[in-house]
Amino acid sequence: MKWVSHEIVTGMAVYTMTGEPVLTVCAMAGAVLPDWIEGKGGGMRLPWAGWLAHRGWSHWPLLYVLIFLALGVWGDETGEAADLARVGRFIAVGALLHIAEDALAGKVPLLHPTRKVGVRLFRVGSFGEYIVALILVLAIYAFGRLFLWQGAAFIR
Repeated sequence: MKWVSHEIVTGMAVYTMTGEPVLTVCAMAGAVLPDWIEGKGGGMRLPWAGWLAHRGWSHWPLLYVLIFLALGVWGDETGEAADLARVGRFIAVGALLHIAEDALAGKVPLLHPTRKVGVRLFRVGSFGEYIVALILVLAIYAFGRLFLWQGAAFIR
């Protein structure tokens, strides 16, 4: 997916589940992190582009799950440390959603960083990508309206 699709779909999902604008922005930043690590910067090549294989280590979900869990342990405290841990956790959530979204446009690592799984519902940057992104956003919105009550969030 293109960065804009990652950010819109991830932003909608996290805001629907949390109702928190700050956490939504953190997840949206994480939604482009795997590609940024590879040197793909929103339509431009960053200086380190090509150092890592496309959809390799940077797209391995286990890394982000471990970061999420480690920050959960660290975030048991109160105050600024807990707030920073929460920000980091939602950046990791954004990266995990990025990987799930990329699995709709091709293969990504799952259990091992070099063994990839996924489907190819559309080509990146195609009209089909934007249709799938729109369907995902509408489905997330419908889920929120049907299953989450007004003013309450699912995850915090």
